[in-house]
Amino acid sequence: MTRWEYHVVKSATSGFWLGGQFDAEAFGKHLTELGLKGWELVSCFDTNQHQGASRDVIAILKRTL
Repeated sequence: MTRWEYHVVKSATSGFWLGGQFDAEAFGKHLTELGLKGWELVSCFDTNQHQGASRDVIAILKRTL
């Protein structure tokens, strides 16, 4: 039976007042660094702030123990 460990990455958006600006390049670089350490992306989603703007982007990763 395979056993897993999980890691959560939370990346905040920025911007004037409502936010919603997201640095996808920096986020991708961070995920690549984690991938080189054996982490695999399982899920990625955003959290709602107001009127469809994103507050945070959350990525869930796993790797075998």
